[in-house]
Amino acid sequence: MADKDLRINEQIRVREVRLISDDGEQQGIVPTLEALRMAKEQGLDLVEVAPNANPPVCKILNYGKFKFENEKKVRDSKKKQKLLKVKEIRMQPKIDDHDLDFKSKHIREFLAEGNKVKVTVRFRGRELAHTELGLDVLKDVLKRIEGDYVMDKPPAMEGRFMSMVLSPKSKK
Repeated sequence: MADKDLRINEQIRVREVRLISDDGEQQGIVPTLEALRMAKEQGLDLVEVAPNANPPVCKILNYGKFKFENEKKVRDSKKKQKLLKVKEIRMQPKIDDHDLDFKSKHIREFLAEGNKVKVTVRFRGRELAHTELGLDVLKDVLKRIEGDYVMDKPPAMEGRFMSMVLSPKSKK
């Protein structure tokens, strides 16, 4: 429920509303003007919390405090979510052993940080006729990083590239 959707006080344009008092008790269906008067007497606001109901449900509460609490919940939920990044490692089918070790070490580090890794082999010119060499390179990479991963997408050709996507194993 976004704050922009909520109507308060005089913005509520229906004849009658189902009223909930500030302590959470239902007051029943009352005319809107009567509900507004009750809210003003208590020094609070009349907030439409369920506009699609028939009649709409309104609650007497402190709108500023209500808005602050909602924003606080949204902020806390954003703190808890982790942004996932996809790192990409590119290589060619005729990569040397040392280079493969070096790239595998980087893949292991990226996975340890909790990032997804897209491992890509790029084919140029006549190399495209021997895609099995690229598959061998990707399998070799998997052997070198041992079981530190979960394969999201197995090796597949995408134009001139053969790629696979790995994500870190969940820590349970």
